[in-house]
Order: sequence, then structure tokens, then C-alpha cells
Amino acid sequence: MSTLDEALRRLAGQARSDGVLVALDFDGVLAPLVDDPSTSRPLPEASRALDRLSAASVHLAVVSGRPLADVARLSRPPSGTFIVGSHGAERGTWTDGRLETVELVLDPAEADLLAELGTRLEAQVASSTGRLERKPAAVVVHTRTATPDDAARLTAAALALGDRDGVDVLQGKNVVELSVLDVTKGRALETLRSELAVQGLLYAGDDVTDERAFAALRPQDVTVKVGPGATAARWRVADPAELAAVLGRLADLVERGRTPG
Repeated sequence: MSTLDEALRRLAGQARSDGVLVALDFDGVLAPLVDDPSTSRPLPEASRALDRLSAASVHLAVVSGRPLADVARLSRPPSGTFIVGSHGAERGTWTDGRLETVELVLDPAEADLLAELGTRLEAQVASSTGRLERKPAAVVVHTRTATPDDAARLTAAALALGDRDGVDVLQGKNVVELSVLDVTKGRALETLRSELAVQGLLYAGDDVTDERAFAALRPQDVTVKVGPGATAARWRVADPAELAAVLGRLADLVERGRTPG
């Protein structure tokens, strides 16, 4: 298998000819993991690399399990970046400092199911050390800061509740998400690729939920796992700082290829 640097060189060549999409998860990839999600911010080195890639006409996307508005507010990527939230259920574009969204509408059955899931999980989370998050098409139980007993109980309850028709279950690191839409990051990336008519694609993620995207993408795509754990990605980096260096290296290669003479 080729090295990651060789893959980046190939990607830089595609950026100059057929176009490239660089898509990145947010938490644990662009930004280090933190206990308080509201304080998460991209590493400055990663933000600078994205600015350089955008200036070199590389297409960018931030693809997260977070709600769309949160992803945009916290990441504040270069203008023109595609924002995909809720694992692909929500989508928009960050343009000149504001989020332009594509409206998400649930049918009545989906809306009723979502309300039921929220009510039942709220009862489970009440008076526990876990946290419940509501999204436009999903409810999420977070156990990152929960006690071991609460984490085990809430995880089991959420998985049991998700074992029914119409519910898509995503279990990641200290989180269980129950969605009423069958969406994945992989499908969202393939949709973007088709719309942009690009050949090259890089996707970096760190969680179990990113494995769906790694598995769904094409063998020639540059897939990067950030951190430890089994993965379907072709390459691995240790942490967000190392991923920021990879993005900087890609920016170097793209800029070098566009320099006259």
C-alpha cells in the first residue's frame, strides 16, 4: 500500500485537474475532544490549513454528528464550506460568516416517532449523570461524563428503545443516537462528490460512526482514521494535531502545483 504522503501527492494532482473534496469530522478530528461540547474549537493549525486549501480552490466539507447549526457555529470554516450535520440528515453551506441551510422536513409518522423517542429517553436520563440531546431528526444519549453505572444503564435503555422499525441506531464513543431517518455520512459524501463532479476525496474521522463512511467510500479515496481503534480507513494519524499537519502538507502540495514556473 502506498504511503499517506504519496496519497496526498496524488490528491494534489487531482486538485489541479479533476477537483478534490476534503471532508472532515469535527470533534476529535478538527477539534480535540473535550468534556464540555460547547467549548470545542478547531486547532488553529487546522483552521489555517483549511483557509489555504480553500484559497487554492479545494472543495471543503465539515461532516459531523452534531446539529447543523452547532457545527457551523463552532467550526467557522472558510466561506463556501459545505456543512453536514446529524450524520447526514442536515445540510447547509457556510457563506460569508452565515449558515445557509437546506430545510429538513419530517413526515407526520417520523415526527411522532421522534417525539416518542424523546419522551421515553428523557425519562431515562432524568436524575442521572448522562445527558440527552435533541436534534431535528434524532435524539442522543451522551454518557461521556456519566458514572459507569449510569452509562451502562442508559446505553442499554437507548439500544433497546432503538430496536424497532423506523429507528436507525448509531452507537459511538460514549453516545447512542436514535434517528428516524436512515442517513449516513457516507451517503452524504457521495452526494457531495456527485454534485461537485470531483474525482478525488479525502475523509478523516475518529469515531465508530465514521466507519460507515470509510466502508462506503471508494478504494482510491484517501480515508484517515484519527486516533486508536479498529478501522476500515486506509491510513491513520495519532490525533487532531497530526491531522492538522496532514492538511498543511496537502495545502503545501496543492499550492506548489499552482505556482507558475
